[in-house]
Amino acid sequence: MNPSPTTCLLHLLLLLVVTDAFSLLPKKADIEIYNDLGSGTDLIVHCKSKDDDLGEQHLGYRNYFEFRFRPSIFQNTLFYCSFQWNGITHWFDIYVEQRDKPFCSQCVWDIRPDGPCLTNYDLCLPWNS
Repeated sequence: MNPSPTTCLLHLLLLLVVTDAFSLLPKKADIEIYNDLGSGTDLIVHCKSKDDDLGEQHLGYRNYFEFRFRPSIFQNTLFYCSFQWNGITHWFDIYVEQRDKPFCSQCVWDIRPDGPCLTNYDLCLPWNS
């Protein structure tokens, strides 16, 4: 039995709608956080958003933690992290959608004593106050 032309047209229309809907979703962001504090200094990283707690990550020198997510269509995605080493704690907003989305679908951060550096853009930022 052959499908009717109407059925074929409905299937084609449905395929176009589904394909177009997926193209409207933001591309996934990929965040990599490297310990660049120096040999022998371990880093504890704890990242969160308002909806997700990614847990504590213990990183030896030059080891990294990576996570991926799909930014919000409302342009308000925020991931923030605490960074601890040698009794020091700092905070930093590791992904701010309005700051990072235009140029950073893959953000590679080196964590240094004076602040995080977005290495694929040679940009260092200060710690949150």
